[in-house]
Amino acid sequence: MQVRLDDLKAVTLTVLTNSGYPADEAHIILDVLLYAQLRGNNQGIVKLIGAGMPRSANARPIQITRETKLSALLDGGWNAGMVALTRAVDIAIGKAREHGIGIVGTNQTNTSTGAIGYYASRAAQAGFIAFVFSGSGEYVAMHGSHEPLFGTNPLAIAIPTTGQPIVFDMATSAIARFGIVEAKTAGRSIPEGVAYDANGQPTTDAAAALLGAIRTFGGYKGAALSLMVEVLTGALVSTTKDANGKKTDWGNLVLVIDPELLVDGDTFEERVSQLIERVKAAKRLPGVEDILIPGERGNRILAQVEQTGMVEIDDALWSALVAVAG
Repeated sequence: MQVRLDDLKAVTLTVLTNSGYPADEAHIILDVLLYAQLRGNNQGIVKLIGAGMPRSANARPIQITRETKLSALLDGGWNAGMVALTRAVDIAIGKAREHGIGIVGTNQTNTSTGAIGYYASRAAQAGFIAFVFSGSGEYVAMHGSHEPLFGTNPLAIAIPTTGQPIVFDMATSAIARFGIVEAKTAGRSIPEGVAYDANGQPTTDAAAALLGAIRTFGGYKGAALSLMVEVLTGALVSTTKDANGKKTDWGNLVLVIDPELLVDGDTFEERVSQLIERVKAAKRLPGVEDILIPGERGNRILAQVEQTGMVEIDDALWSALVAVAG
């Protein structure tokens, strides 16, 4: 169905307010969720239905616990991952602006960070190269196993150009967990080969997959990449484990680089833009109408929303969000 953008913003903000978030945090989370929703990404408002994303009763101010001129480690204070990671990327941009590189990790967060392309894009729009890695709960199995050990472990890379930044954002899982939640809400099956049920059997049933484990993408190569992200968002940023080695909190890592460490910034952006032009003009295979650059599909969807003021949302998802809003 088609929903007015203003209505979507108002209802989402109501849900966040009802979930206990103060106005400043609610608007941060709203921006992150809409970044995904308005680009056709499944990291949007689906996060607010069902059990939702209530603010932790134990939330406390975010604090820097370790810092150098190039780096910082943030204790997220059991705040929403979107709030903590927004703070982290702002600090990383500030350090990169002053020293050329900014590295910021977070721990002690307890909710999803949403579409991490949002954070990488912010840095790229400021003229920096950005890498963002995000951990989450234990939903994904290692290649050769059906036991959930990893998060969906997304990574994002954003690069400035003379126009829109290149924004690459992907989960290392075969399907995003909230893609499964979205499918369950809509009563749809999930693709074959992306998840196991609780008994380790392949399943296309979304409800069964949520009780089992998600596979990584790309077989052993994807699993290896997921493992690397697990290290960067766990051991490196000092997340906490229980006595059995299970996660008790989630971590994230941001790396922001000023391209002027190696080349004039304008020259770098021009070179990247020239490469994009060459890629877009490459000989296409039969049936291929356009060669898309990472982030381009989402930007086109966003442009359409901005032009019409309307957002296409699954009927069941919108009904669920309105119900949560009361």
